[in-house]
Amino acid sequence: MLLHKGTNSIETRRLLLRKFEKNDAKDMFHNWAGDIEVCKYLSWGPHKNIGVTQMRIDSWINQYDYEDTYIWAIEYKNVNQAIGSISVEMNDDRTLSCEIGYCLSKEYWNRGIMTEALRVVMHYLHYEIGYEKIVAKHDILNPASGKVMQKAGMEFEKVLYQTSRRRDGTLCDCAVYAKKNWDEG
Repeated sequence: MLLHKGTNSIETRRLLLRKFEKNDAKDMFHNWAGDIEVCKYLSWGPHKNIGVTQMRIDSWINQYDYEDTYIWAIEYKNVNQAIGSISVEMNDDRTLSCEIGYCLSKEYWNRGIMTEALRVVMHYLHYEIGYEKIVAKHDILNPASGKVMQKAGMEFEKVLYQTSRRRDGTLCDCAVYAKKNWDEG
């Protein structure tokens, strides 16, 4: 049984994972949501203007009223600004499983930041909420995202062939990773 607690702040040595605030729109737009390279393999974006980003943040803020909502801004403590996001994209209380999605400013790629955020979010979702299986997936053309999943302790499960369409209209194959063995950290 799950014990939903909602999006509570989580802190690591370098990061503060917290709820989005209205004033995060500028950081989000400039750091990742408006960046075509960051959004290349995502199902959304890039945002055309900061107004689109503000509407997205406003919708997330409204979702915080529900205890089964898990959407964090990733704030890098050294710069005191939002540099990415990590969230539960889908959850299934019946099977005690959920799927995580994430995005990070390219300025902070290859520093272990997303691995750190993913690890601490999975820990929270398993040990505080009760999810037994946590899943993430990535476009197979973006293997760097799969490396983040592996470094965070997830294991490759399968490839979903032609599971969705990219923004350019081509069919997308996605690699699926999962964390379900909690005895190994």
